[in-house]
Amino acid sequence: MIQQRPTTSNEMNSTRLGGGPEGGIVTITRYYMALVLTMFTGAAIGQEGILDRPPERTYDAVIASGFLKVGMYQNFPPYSYEQDGVAKGIDADLGRRIAERLGVEFQPHWIVPDETLGDDLRNNVWKGHYLAKRRLADVMMRVPYDKKFAYMQDSTGEYMNEQVVLFGPYQQEQWQIAYNPAKLDPVSTIAVFRYHPIGVEIDTLPDFYLSSSFNGSIRSQVKHYNNVGAAFDGMLAGDVSAVMGMRAEVDFELAEHPDDGMVPATNGFPGLTKQVWDVGMAVKHTHRQLGYAIEAIVDELVRGGEMEALFARYGARYSIPGYYAEVLGAQAE
Repeated sequence: MIQQRPTTSNEMNSTRLGGGPEGGIVTITRYYMALVLTMFTGAAIGQEGILDRPPERTYDAVIASGFLKVGMYQNFPPYSYEQDGVAKGIDADLGRRIAERLGVEFQPHWIVPDETLGDDLRNNVWKGHYLAKRRLADVMMRVPYDKKFAYMQDSTGEYMNEQVVLFGPYQQEQWQIAYNPAKLDPVSTIAVFRYHPIGVEIDTLPDFYLSSSFNGSIRSQVKHYNNVGAAFDGMLAGDVSAVMGMRAEVDFELAEHPDDGMVPATNGFPGLTKQVWDVGMAVKHTHRQLGYAIEAIVDELVRGGEMEALFARYGARYSIPGYYAEVLGAQAE
């Protein structure tokens, strides 16, 4: 009778993993390979947010795709709004001109404003909203062309808007009041609104400005509306004597109601540090070539007078951006 040799602990472990020392080595190797593959798979799943990043719509990609996605604020006449399913407004028409000259189709990308402009740029230009990361515009309209905003820093010294490039100023905007001459003498100062109600869009600069002016003495006369159009309707109904908003918004409403007798005021806005500002566009910082191509088109439109014609179509006065004032020898209105 042949006496069996006692099995060592190593051989027992090898046997459990594959039967015999050689089989154990092979099985151990396979085991670790499977473990490594599992780790890499887990890492890939964990980075799903990165893998689901928006496509890089560079200049070449835009041209190859045959369309340009133009970011515009929703329900914001006369700049951008939808009528019978068609994008209308100054920015929509400008977007069409840009797309046409690039040789591609115009596609509106509607923007619902968030709490800040920085949020709008993040959600619509360079990163995407966390619920729709792939939904981005190729270019965003109506962005203040302002160096202070472009180089704004947070509390740690980091640039807050380094992911976007601001470019292509195409208009100079300013604040404006329209009033009912049947209720007010010509408005030369906002002090008259201590005694007369004035309509504003809620939670906008005119709201904050008028509510705090003259030590808050106007606050009780400030009436809030969802937008400038609604405030203008309130003036037509006799609920307020005047309306304050951006000049193009006020001009548009005046043009829409030419027979109602409302007129623009000529007053200034003491204490309001930013009374006029240039309006431009924004693209993602890695899409500068697309920005250069669009900027060249817009420059031609501004210099050639076509931009002014776009504004006139909506009854809005046009002021050339301050950026061009020195170059062209023109002063903003």
